Amino acid sequence: MPKVCFGCNAHLSGGEQHLCTVCRNQIPLTEYTFNAENAVDRIFYGRINIKKASSFLFFSETGIVKNLIHYLKYRNQEQIGDFLGDWYGQALKEDLLNKTIHAVVPVPLHKNKLRQRGYNQVAVFARKIAHHLNAEYIDHVLVKTSNTKTQTQKGRIARWQANKALYTVTHTSELENKNVLLVDDVITTGATMELCAKALKEAKGINIYLTSIAVVP
Repeated sequence: MPKVCFGCNAHLSGGEQHLCTVCRNQIPLTEYTFNAENAVDRIFYGRINIKKASSFLFFSETGIVKNLIHYLKYRNQEQIGDFLGDWYGQALKEDLLNKTIHAVVPVPLHKNKLRQRGYNQVAVFARKIAHHLNAEYIDHVLVKTSNTKTQTQKGRIARWQANKALYTVTHTSELENKNVLLVDDVITTGATMELCAKALKEAKGINIYLTSIAVVP
């Protein structure tokens, strides 16, 4: 079968991979960096003490980014994670020239969901980022303990009570006194990242940076 663009389903021509030239030129890059305040930082103000937050792409309910993430999560197209991780990892390497990231940690799936899907879509992306940053990739320390979605519709206190046991951290010594980049696929309300970051705070002296494939503007 001819290879098609994951963004628009057009046939790819020679030299094009995963995205056609048109989609690659139109993909909505945030251009956020870890060196200046941005809208992702503001999502977490007053919620969790982190060093910095960012994201690679803007997510919308239609279009290239939604298609990419759909194929990555639900259509077994792991190579999209590699492709985006390579692209973003190279950009982050330049962005973080004056900062050292010691470890990259993906937001985990519950073991039942991981068994069902066969892979963690965030892990594919995060592993490539770790490679470009010359950082350790650690996917066994942050664990999802319940196979439920993050509650976002309740009041803040009720939501925290319902969510606080969703993630836990083991072997905290592996993250102590390290700069850690926590990675997710899409940041919407920030609830999942907040829970994961608070769990990671069990490691003494940890500094947390957040990023994702995409953010809802």
